[in-house]
Amino acid sequence: MHLFEDAQSAFSADYAQARDAFLHAASAAGARVGHYACPAPGPRGEALHTDTAWLGDPGARKVLMVLSGTHGVEGFCGSGFQVHWLRAGMHRQLAADTAVLFVHAINPYGFAWLRRVNEDNVDLNRNYLDWSRPPPENPGYAEIAHALVPSRLDGPEAAEADAVLARFRQRVGEVPFYRALASGQFIDPQGLFYGGSGPTWSNRTLHAVMREYLGQATDVTCIDFHTGLGPYGHGDLMSDHEPGTDAAQRVRQFWGDGVSEIRRGQSLPLVPDGPTHFGVTRALPHARVTFGTLEFGTYERELGRVALRADQWLHLHGDPTGPQALPIKQALRRQFYPDTADWKEAVLFRGHQLVRMALAGMQGACAQRGQPVRD
Repeated sequence: MHLFEDAQSAFSADYAQARDAFLHAASAAGARVGHYACPAPGPRGEALHTDTAWLGDPGARKVLMVLSGTHGVEGFCGSGFQVHWLRAGMHRQLAADTAVLFVHAINPYGFAWLRRVNEDNVDLNRNYLDWSRPPPENPGYAEIAHALVPSRLDGPEAAEADAVLARFRQRVGEVPFYRALASGQFIDPQGLFYGGSGPTWSNRTLHAVMREYLGQATDVTCIDFHTGLGPYGHGDLMSDHEPGTDAAQRVRQFWGDGVSEIRRGQSLPLVPDGPTHFGVTRALPHARVTFGTLEFGTYERELGRVALRADQWLHLHGDPTGPQALPIKQALRRQFYPDTADWKEAVLFRGHQLVRMALAGMQGACAQRGQPVRD
């Protein structure tokens, strides 16, 4: 059977279906499965969980960890890949000293409710801080916070809020505007891109997963699936490792030239601290950690801003279970999960490629690299 035959069936229509597909695929593959109950319910009052699946040597020192659903509504993408990899029987190709750990829906609340944030309105990818230190400041956000989510999405109030943002954007430029908006803020618990006041349930859960599964590991590679930035269907593997470090060199060894190094300015440096990368590397000082954030492009970034504003308005001022929620949730879902065959196939192709290269890299293989262009 061709690897991508019936690719559509690996992707689900909602969180409940995704969880069911993941657990069935993990069980069929003979995985060791774990469950972590979320304290918040789903939109129908149902229980929500983060689930794990371990495949390979129980005492493996080399482990590839693959995460889905850090930003809940983006979970369709990573879940679809995890299910497809399990159904394809790829675990049968693992080296004897290597294991794969899938963490499915690390933010199940956001996945179930079709939200980027968690049950506390926290953007999980701004929450993995060293909480013994003060959180980063974002003075640009403070300047525009009052205009980001007006109490109405139409009418004079909305028009005035849009005008405030337009003036700020024109004055500072595109990159500073999005840095102010999206790099994370710690002053407005009801606002966009809130980083929290301490480790969230999802943050604590991922740390519990790492304590349970990775205590013996000496070589950990992690791929965290995301969507929403970049050209449609393009899977950009981004690295937050500091240039010149052993970890940055491993990223190039594993994945070659198909990597955007954030600290070199090769990808938009919106978030100075707080993404999953930092939480994982801090939690595993005993291991050699190689981390990549895999970002699949969807639609225009400005459409994402509008969709996130509408969803924030809905949960602040509207009824997230009422009829007004449907078009808002549909727009947000579409922005972060283009439900099209070509986009899904692109996710699977790039996902399988990078997982294969990571597993080979942990065995010492080097990705082929082209010669640099010289003037």
